[in-house]
Amino acid sequence: MKSNVNWIYKVFLLAFIFSVIFSSVSTTISGNIPIVILPIIIIIVIAIGILFDMIGVAVLTANEANLHAKASNKLKGAKEAITLLKNATQVSSICNDVIGDICGIVSGSLATVFTLGIVDKFGISNTITTVLITAIVSSLTVGFKAIFKTVATKKSDEIIFTVGKIKHFLHIK
Repeated sequence: MKSNVNWIYKVFLLAFIFSVIFSSVSTTISGNIPIVILPIIIIIVIAIGILFDMIGVAVLTANEANLHAKASNKLKGAKEAITLLKNATQVSSICNDVIGDICGIVSGSLATVFTLGIVDKFGISNTITTVLITAIVSSLTVGFKAIFKTVATKKSDEIIFTVGKIKHFLHIK
């Protein structure tokens, strides 16, 4: 039970730290760039959330035996991938709940900044603009997460092995 409580504290702290980082960067960027660039940044933030959501699902569905076979062939990244699987619940929580959810919140905040910029620049109705931009951001996020969750369950071994290779290359333990 104590390790579970410690994990909750760690997740809370990670969420706080990532929120500060993502919000600071996005707020700084959004205040200093032309309004036409803001949709690109929103799409990048959505894509980051989708990518981590996919990794979070893949780590829960990957087959450890397949990765042990790669490790026995001394393929770089296989050991790191196995470590991910041995900590699947925590990895999934960080990917889905911490990074994925924070990206959703940040993309919503950026969408608000974009909406206000559009309303200010073109004098369009705030209500209509807010509804449309919110609908677009939400549908992109939910739709692509659904697509990539399917990919994650079908290609989980390859996804986790790729993450393992990245961890190996970057010397992340």
